[in-house]
Amino acid sequence: MSRGRDLRSAFRRWRADRPFWGGLLLTLGGAWILLTMKASLKVILHVGMQGLAGYLLPALMVLLGLLTLFNPAQRLFYSITGILVTLGTWLTSNLGGFFVGLLLGAVGSCLAFGWLPDQEPRRSRRERRRSAVGAG
Repeated sequence: MSRGRDLRSAFRRWRADRPFWGGLLLTLGGAWILLTMKASLKVILHVGMQGLAGYLLPALMVLLGLLTLFNPAQRLFYSITGILVTLGTWLTSNLGGFFVGLLLGAVGSCLAFGWLPDQEPRRSRRERRRSAVGAG
């Protein structure tokens, strides 16, 4: 039981030090778009560069999402590149995975871009009221 708690608390500390939800959503968006692609790689190579871009851009989304998770110091570059690649899937990958992958990638990129590493945790409204009553 204690080992499970230790693992969970270690994961929470790891997750707090990076834009976890942004990287996860960007990765899931790329994976969703890859899953919605139906053609085999032989057909894609026969079609040409447009078909290859349909697989390349979502794979790049997955890579950028993982890099955001495991190298948060470069999150600004990864998130800007991620939103550009995500918007590119609109044209190359079935309307961005039928809008689902496009929305996941865009929201994930925006969350990663807006993440602030040195920000204090937000206090709830109840905690702010208690401190105001105690000070006044």
